[in-house]
Amino acid sequence: MFDKKTNRVRDLLGLLVFPILGLIYGWLNNSHQDAVTLSTSFDNSIPFLPVFIIPYISWYGYIVFYLLYFWQKSTALYWKTISLITVGEVLCFCIYYFFQTTVPRPELSGDGLLIQLVYFIYTNDQPFNCFPSIHVLTTSAIMLSILNLENTSVRQQFICYFIGALIILSTLFVKQHIIYDVVASIIVSISLNSFLPSLKKPMLRVERKTQKEYQTF
Repeated sequence: MFDKKTNRVRDLLGLLVFPILGLIYGWLNNSHQDAVTLSTSFDNSIPFLPVFIIPYISWYGYIVFYLLYFWQKSTALYWKTISLITVGEVLCFCIYYFFQTTVPRPELSGDGLLIQLVYFIYTNDQPFNCFPSIHVLTTSAIMLSILNLENTSVRQQFICYFIGALIILSTLFVKQHIIYDVVASIIVSISLNSFLPSLKKPMLRVERKTQKEYQTF
């Protein structure tokens, strides 16, 4: 029992990968090469809505909350989600390095709280590392994982998807991303979600075989 609890606490060390990913993101978040814009007329028609900075910022708590929730409910799903996000972000980093994009930002005016929050994000996150979107990639990874969690009510899934949808939409309404960024991120997360489980099957068979061998001695 004690070893099991120790292993579960040790699983939390998996969260330490995110500060490392954050450092790599920061290193790439600049115009080390000529950045291109993929904006379309559709993106130009999307209004700038400062109120969406609230769900945009809530992304930080959303990711942490659901990773801890998965850790509590299913260690396997917890590690799968971390793996999906990690592999997805590394793939995004490779794209950023070889194909840097940027998103035009609106001129901010006013001194209200929402504008100040937008200004804070704009100041601390340069308009690069856009295609695909890390915000959307990680959010969609959580949304996909909640579907694989056993004994989850429709209400719990709805809450996860509702907040996740607001976060994804917020990337467009606060002009942090464009539609291509969003679509690419969702494609990456869905593709990885369907691919990663196949990596676990051989490991499970080996584990069962090992346990059987132990029983014969």
